[in-house]
Amino acid sequence: MSPRRRRAIRWSVAAAILLGLPLWLYSCMIPMPGKSHEGPLPALTPEQGRLAADLRKHVVDLAVTIGERNVVKYSELKKAADYVEAELRVVGPVVRQTYTASERPCDNLEVEIRGASAPGEIVVVGAHYDSVLNCPGANDNASGTAGLLALARSLAKSAPARTLRFVAFTNEEPPHFRTDEMGSRVYARRCRERGDNVVAMLSLETIGCFTDEPNTQNYPPPLGLFYPSRGNFIAFVGNVSSRSLVRRCVKTFRAEVAFPSEGAALPSFLPGVGWSDHESFWEHGYEAVMVTDTAPFRFAHYHRRGDTPDTIDFERCARVVEGVEKVVRELAGIR
Repeated sequence: MSPRRRRAIRWSVAAAILLGLPLWLYSCMIPMPGKSHEGPLPALTPEQGRLAADLRKHVVDLAVTIGERNVVKYSELKKAADYVEAELRVVGPVVRQTYTASERPCDNLEVEIRGASAPGEIVVVGAHYDSVLNCPGANDNASGTAGLLALARSLAKSAPARTLRFVAFTNEEPPHFRTDEMGSRVYARRCRERGDNVVAMLSLETIGCFTDEPNTQNYPPPLGLFYPSRGNFIAFVGNVSSRSLVRRCVKTFRAEVAFPSEGAALPSFLPGVGWSDHESFWEHGYEAVMVTDTAPFRFAHYHRRGDTPDTIDFERCARVVEGVEKVVRELAGIR
């Protein structure tokens, strides 16, 4: 082969890589199965109305009656744990995973429904019940906790093929975020040490802020090129290793619920992609997805005193929780 021909082949290969790699990455990360709902939402059903009322009650109980809850407001953090435990008992006995954070005992709360045919395969649905300092944390994350409690109540008498766990995490917020004292890190590490086969994890993180106004949705660059500018959708966000789980969740949600939805399986270094309890499971080799309204990329009161129940659209939140239940049923094998 002549030198000229070898150079031509090398240039052709290089060009194919330079052009093909971005296209391959795009195909892995952005396109999702099904079609996001467009246009007006259907009339709220009576069941959705009752669910919206239940979600509102939980958020008010956590963010107003109890209020700010963290290791500084420690008595409130303990009250929140007691509240969540009492609600989760509808499923069965609640296990407290107590560990020390900031020299205080703190609790993750777990209840499970053992799988009928594949008990060794575990689906975890989780949310953190603490709030950041100086913030009542209605959307972040009483909304996610309320969704967790609603799902637990709705599925309490189900018979999943896989083991289904509902877990409320403590200390997701700073100063414990991404430290060994973050509740979900403690929990995921224990799962790995015990050899738990967690096949899917869903993290419910700020699920109450929605608006149809234009230019209300922001993104870390360059994602704005691919996603809507209106903050009226729920997002399913995972890392690239969790892309099959992201696509599965989006496919089920879009098939079952008339509500706008987006999905992305992105590099974890992008801002926001790993900002919740799902990242703790990635660190231990588990596939995990965050279900979110995108928090600071949409919610003006993120980590501020204005994060109060009146900022939450409980009717749309109810539609989201209803859709997430369909996703959980599919993942856990509930007929």
